Amino acid sequence: MFDATTILAYKGQGQAVIGGDGQVTFGNTVLKGNATKIRTLYKDQILAGFAGSTADAFNLFDMFETHLETTKGDLLKAVIAFSKEWRKDKVLRRLEAMMIVLNKEHIFILSGTGDVVEPEDGSIASIGSGGNFAISAARALAKHSDLKPIDLVKESLMIAGELCIYTNQNIKILEIED
Repeated sequence: MFDATTILAYKGQGQAVIGGDGQVTFGNTVLKGNATKIRTLYKDQILAGFAGSTADAFNLFDMFETHLETTKGDLLKAVIAFSKEWRKDKVLRRLEAMMIVLNKEHIFILSGTGDVVEPEDGSIASIGSGGNFAISAARALAKHSDLKPIDLVKESLMIAGELCIYTNQNIKILEIED
């Protein structure tokens, strides 16, 4: 669906980590290899990453930040308010982007149709063309290793970068910890 990125997020005990690759692809051409697709929001208490159209994603980040300000950083309330707005607005429903947002307590995927999905296991989420590779690696590493969350995210994204032609290994990572 969305080519040219992989975002992986992990929420552990008192810690939240998000990472993304740096590749921007247009058709079958790599336009840029060192893009930043993740950021911190609301006083560095929320992590977010996007996959899809860059222009659409920046609009979504700005709108979501407004909801975070209104809810004083309450991620759950902001996600619900944002989803309601997204679903009601005909222009927003045409945006070609997805987001992952998380803090130390919650992790959500916000889809391009205004859906809000909390991962089944409540701790690992991914989006983008390499998302299935990254989440598979992350689940295996979480189950069979003692990696720190930041290392788990990095290694999983490196594996996705080896497999997905729309994902590179120029990984950027952000974290929040106690």
